[in-house]
Amino acid sequence: MDDAPEPMTDTDPGPSLGLDVAESGAGYQVLARKYRPLRFEELIGQDAMVRTLTNAFKSGRIAHAYMLTGVRGVGKTTTARLIARALNYLTDDIDGPSITLDPPGVHCDAIQKGSHVDVMEMDAASRTGVGDIREILEGVRYAPVSARYKVYVIDEVHMLSNAAFNALLKTLEEPPPHVKFIFATTEIRKVPVTILSRCQRFDLKRVDRDELAKHLSAICEKEGAAVAADGLALIARAAEGSVRDALSLLDQAIVQGEASDGPVTALQIRDMLGLADRARVLDLLEAALQGDHAKALAEIASLYDAGGDPAIITRDCLDYVHALTRVKAAGPDADLAEAKETIQRLVAIAENLSIAQLTRLWKILLVGLDDVRRAPDPLTAAEMTLLRLGSAASLPSPEDAARLLRGDEGAAPSAPKPEPAPPAKAPVEAPVAQAETPPPAVEDVHEDAVPVPDIQDAPTSLDAMIEAMTDRADAALRSDMMRFIRPVSFKPGRIVFEPAEHAPADLAQRIAKRLQDWTGVTWAVMATHDSRGGETIRERQKREEREHAQQVARDPVVQQALRIFPGAEIVEVRRPASSEPDDTVETAKGRS
Repeated sequence: MDDAPEPMTDTDPGPSLGLDVAESGAGYQVLARKYRPLRFEELIGQDAMVRTLTNAFKSGRIAHAYMLTGVRGVGKTTTARLIARALNYLTDDIDGPSITLDPPGVHCDAIQKGSHVDVMEMDAASRTGVGDIREILEGVRYAPVSARYKVYVIDEVHMLSNAAFNALLKTLEEPPPHVKFIFATTEIRKVPVTILSRCQRFDLKRVDRDELAKHLSAICEKEGAAVAADGLALIARAAEGSVRDALSLLDQAIVQGEASDGPVTALQIRDMLGLADRARVLDLLEAALQGDHAKALAEIASLYDAGGDPAIITRDCLDYVHALTRVKAAGPDADLAEAKETIQRLVAIAENLSIAQLTRLWKILLVGLDDVRRAPDPLTAAEMTLLRLGSAASLPSPEDAARLLRGDEGAAPSAPKPEPAPPAKAPVEAPVAQAETPPPAVEDVHEDAVPVPDIQDAPTSLDAMIEAMTDRADAALRSDMMRFIRPVSFKPGRIVFEPAEHAPADLAQRIAKRLQDWTGVTWAVMATHDSRGGETIRERQKREEREHAQQVARDPVVQQALRIFPGAEIVEVRRPASSEPDDTVETAKGRS
């Protein structure tokens, strides 16, 4: 008897690597593996990618490297195996790359199981170094054992080190004709652009909720399981576009109905997922928007006691505010994927809110959701978010506030239109002029002591001098002059001032030297404590700001705004950039 092994044929998938598991006796197979797509037609939600690949294979424009990106569970690994099968498709009738994988080819089963000798799958999360890539590059030189192409599938490719990417770069740019690369990643931004530019990229999108729910319903029929349609919708929503997550949750849901004769209800699935009742969440949101804080707090406490997660409750409120905004923008016919009764309630709530108000509520909930996720006590954070929501909803919209400020539609009849008020300016301007006008007696004292030279283009006041000091080297002196000089007398060639507290001892000498360098003439700069000077420039600026803020606060328009927004206060007053300080139109910035 000849015990020699039979020779390997060209269509032999190669020796077993010990990765195959016998189907018989393998036990229960989870739905995510059992219903993994075996053909491109079975991929759901990725029509654009399938269409592009179909056209490329038909025209023979087959890329040498593919980059598949998308969130978890959308089919990146499945697609990679399908592409590997398509590249190596071989049947009795077809010997060439083909997108149509029916009937299965010679190599299809081994590739699908991940055990084909010419299709190498590598997880970059556990093999990140340059040495691992060099192993691949060593094998690239050799022809495939039995398949048409050697295919390297690298999952989570963004985990490779920079050295590994650099080692891969040259081979990826000019690979041998018998080699194809397929990369998959959930973090496309971490992949170097030099790698991306050498690959044909496909972005696998999240699967739409309705399409995912339909897919789950079809699987339930095949499994002989009964799950309520609204329950499947809950699973599709919780999966967030991930088919694998949805099938894992469906596995759990089917078990919920083992002890009962009827279908698995939405309430059972809600309890399984830890979700709050959506109808009660809408009750909660409605109470908060109506300013009924007691009812809102009682409702969220009840939902929490029933097993609701504060983060999920806040997220549901966020979804409802988004739905309200869509209703307000697009009308009752907006596609909301909600029950008719829920849509009717949303339409009724949206009637009393404006787009601007809804945008403000969305922002509050968005910040609140982040607070709930990070807070040591999520329930407390959720309650505070609801209270902020109720307070914001009771405020008038910006449009209504503007109308009230103009005195329209119910504004206070006593609120006059804003008009210029010249008399109010006198107290603001007078101290400034007085501060710069030296007392006559002091002028007479120094008039004969120091002669006044004829200096061309010399500064005529302290303010003019400081305004002209624009060089970076003058910054320290300029600051000291603004803070410590109380002017007594200022004339070309002579300056007398009273030094403020903590003034540098050499301030007069520094000023004199700077003026001599500036004008070429010796200046007499004297510091005296015998004569009282005016305000320093910094003191004058603070006084003017304070008086100006008081003047703005007396403005009828500002007073009306403070009445409309209880608890608000003026924290900053700004002049428009195009206006001079004397303008009567001002901008008051407040907080509530």
